[in-house]
Amino acid sequence: MAKAEGDLKKGANLFKTRCAQCHTTDAKGGNKTGPALHGLFGRQTGSVAGYAYTDANKQAGVTWDEKSLFEYLENPKKYIPGTKMAFGGLKKPKDRNDLIAFLKKECS
Repeated sequence: MAKAEGDLKKGANLFKTRCAQCHTTDAKGGNKTGPALHGLFGRQTGSVAGYAYTDANKQAGVTWDEKSLFEYLENPKKYIPGTKMAFGGLKKPKDRNDLIAFLKKECS
């Protein structure tokens, strides 16, 4: 399924229930169990200062955009084998689109 427009409210709820325990989105949030997501779009994998990435993440060479996030969020461990992200993924394309819409707004 191609990337489609997502629902911000549903994306916010997905972030709150599936992501917020490990990630922050605002500029002052900092790293938690996972890296801070502020400035995510256009950033390379494994590049947030102060976060201890696996070699797999450092060497993946992915630049985060809507397409790469859509693929990654389906199954992070398949997209970047060796990542330590303990998240099974979002199987439904609609959920991924909703979350990406939220991240685009909140991580800029």
